[in-house]
Amino acid sequence: MLNKESDNIVYSSTVIDFVTVAVEFCAFLENGEIASREKWIDKMLKLLPLMYIKASLLPQTVEINDESPETFVKEEDYTRVSATVSSIMGEEDVYLDVFVEDMKYSERPVSAFVSENIADIYQDVRNFVSVYQYGLTDQMNDALLICQQNFQAYWGQKLINVLRPLHSVLYHSEEKDNLLETDLNEEDLWD
Repeated sequence: MLNKESDNIVYSSTVIDFVTVAVEFCAFLENGEIASREKWIDKMLKLLPLMYIKASLLPQTVEINDESPETFVKEEDYTRVSATVSSIMGEEDVYLDVFVEDMKYSERPVSAFVSENIADIYQDVRNFVSVYQYGLTDQMNDALLICQQNFQAYWGQKLINVLRPLHSVLYHSEEKDNLLETDLNEEDLWD
């Protein structure tokens, strides 16, 4: 009976929707082609909220196997994603984070890195997606449970935290461009 229930859960439309967005997120980060910072941030600002919504809609499940599903993301994968994001973000990689445990004990703001947060999210999501690629229902069920627990306890908050600096970089740089254009247009009026 439990197997039939897990079949229904792992192939439910809400789970498949999450898997679809998760695969797109991972593929975008794994793509060797580096887009401009603005294009990269714009894509992240579309994928991350969608992934948050889809993860928050995942159905509850229970563990089937005694052993945890295999993990696929190795240290070098994590480092590669983090380094790529850091390279794209440049000086804008670091931001002040108020939603970290260390903030309670600090008189100074705590710095966080967009690259580390994205790599942390990637690690959990990629491990989940990799298990799904094998199509083994019991392992898929347990990977779903772990991904959901990690979303609730860990990477969901990281995802929300990283939206703020990404939003700021994208729209602040557009404001600067718009101000420059406005200044140039006003100068043209006086000539």
